[in-house]
Amino acid sequence: MDKNMLYRSIPKVDVLLESKAVRGMIELYSRDTVMEAIRIETDKLRAFIGQCDDEEAARAQTEMLTAHIEMTVAAMHRPNMRMVVNGTGTILHTNLGRAPISGEHMKKVAAIATGYSNLEYNLEEGRRGERYSHFEKLLCKITGAEAAMAVNNNAAAVMLILSSLAKGGEVIVSRGELVEIGGKFRIPDVMEQSGATLVEVGTTNKTHYDDYENAVTEETKALLKVHTSNYRIVGFTDTVAVDELVPIAKKHDIPVIEDLGSGVLIDLSKYGLTYEPTVQDSIQKGADVVCFSGDKLLGGPQAGIIIGRKKYIDKMKKNQLTRALRIDKFTAATLELVLQEYLSEEKAVEHIPVLRMITKPLEEVTEEARELAGLLEAAGLPAQIRTEPCESQIGGGSLPLERIPSMAVAIRPEKISVPEFEERLRHLPVPVIPRTVNDTVLLDVRTLLKREFKLIAEQIKELDVLEETSLIASR
Repeated sequence: MDKNMLYRSIPKVDVLLESKAVRGMIELYSRDTVMEAIRIETDKLRAFIGQCDDEEAARAQTEMLTAHIEMTVAAMHRPNMRMVVNGTGTILHTNLGRAPISGEHMKKVAAIATGYSNLEYNLEEGRRGERYSHFEKLLCKITGAEAAMAVNNNAAAVMLILSSLAKGGEVIVSRGELVEIGGKFRIPDVMEQSGATLVEVGTTNKTHYDDYENAVTEETKALLKVHTSNYRIVGFTDTVAVDELVPIAKKHDIPVIEDLGSGVLIDLSKYGLTYEPTVQDSIQKGADVVCFSGDKLLGGPQAGIIIGRKKYIDKMKKNQLTRALRIDKFTAATLELVLQEYLSEEKAVEHIPVLRMITKPLEEVTEEARELAGLLEAAGLPAQIRTEPCESQIGGGSLPLERIPSMAVAIRPEKISVPEFEERLRHLPVPVIPRTVNDTVLLDVRTLLKREFKLIAEQIKELDVLEETSLIASR
């Protein structure tokens, strides 16, 4: 193997610059960017030849130099955050952005965001308005609350509530509800930041009415109930419900606050899932303030939604923390559009992607799995392709024990290993994130969008993802 000859076969820079493909790149991007990509890829090629003992492989890499330059240039101009295909079967996948927003909603948000809007302008009165006004009435109508607002996430909501209503005082919480909400953000830590003092009552598995009653002092500012939406304690357990706490709170003139975590506005048990307390339940049972996430079971943008009695919500709106934690115009616009769907439960289930995925009948998922499998089989890929029963999960700290019957497309490569195939899928122009089970790659169709089927098949086929040598593999 004559490595010097292989080095000499690498096209010179001036030759590359005269090629039609590279000239097209310069027109589309810039000469400086293309020159940088040429230097990067020719250096990589020299290093590869230096370590390679296979002349055929070295020549193959040389032949792909222009393609690699084009991929590098494109990567320089591609945002790091981009769309991915979720084939994991986890509907609210925290690492993949949780709740997807519908295309129709985003079209309307884009029309608002690409120009000016009445974010904080009252069109009726011709003066400054409030950004919460766009969705406050909707939230009150749907939940039965007197007032509402939103901040940038539910941890922020808890902090703002406690800072506004209990700063410098004590807040009573059951030991069984001192949850960690992810990323080591814990209720006790959030409470400490708010300026309130935590008072723990009961035990991990059992807390009684008297535990709360006996813990109330002159320093008590609130009773906090935290719904354990991201885990379950089962067996020998006992908790005190919100409506049981209300008499204690009224007796001592303090509010009952409930952190619902994921928060849901419709009864999911109608669709075969375990009953999850709704936001409306909390208000009807007498909670004075309730907070929950916008991007979990609600199916909207990231937000911490706060509803409850007007006198308490007004205090929060005047808190200096509110400005630091406030939502932006994208969130406000999206939240309003998503909440409008809840005026009709039927429309909400049909138009909100998260609810659609959760409630989609197995028969429909199975039919879609057959459709995707058919597209992949028609592409003539070197792999065994079949449909296979599986289970999806809600994810995002919601309904942790729930499993939803689903159907996946199972792909077993014939020429490469499953780990190699999984890695190549992650490096596609539009990455595909699967799960692997028993030496097989699974694409759970419940979390796929139908418009993604053709994209998946085309990317795998056109980039030779399942072949021993492909553009993806040579990167």
